[in-house]
Amino acid sequence: TDTAAALRAAEMGCDALFKGTQVDGVYSDDPKKVKDATRYDRLTYHEVIARDLRVMDTSAISLMRDNGIPIVVFSIHTRGGLADVLAGRGVCTTISD
Repeated sequence: TDTAAALRAAEMGCDALFKGTQVDGVYSDDPKKVKDATRYDRLTYHEVIARDLRVMDTSAISLMRDNGIPIVVFSIHTRGGLADVLAGRGVCTTISD
């Protein structure tokens, strides 16, 4: 489904792709299993792929990179989380160049 969402975002010329997940961004490890996992505020597409962070499949990340569309990863469990991220005050990880 990640690749389908990325393809649709590219076709529509979206400004960003928002990915709601179980956690509030991209981490170095699974934060539910590794207590000292580091949450990243910003990453490049290359860093996500090189570190094998597995936030999305590689095809989706590459498609967003090739089309210059940032990926914003946020928690779907935070009440008002999407609205906060859209307003620029929410907790998230942004993946871009």
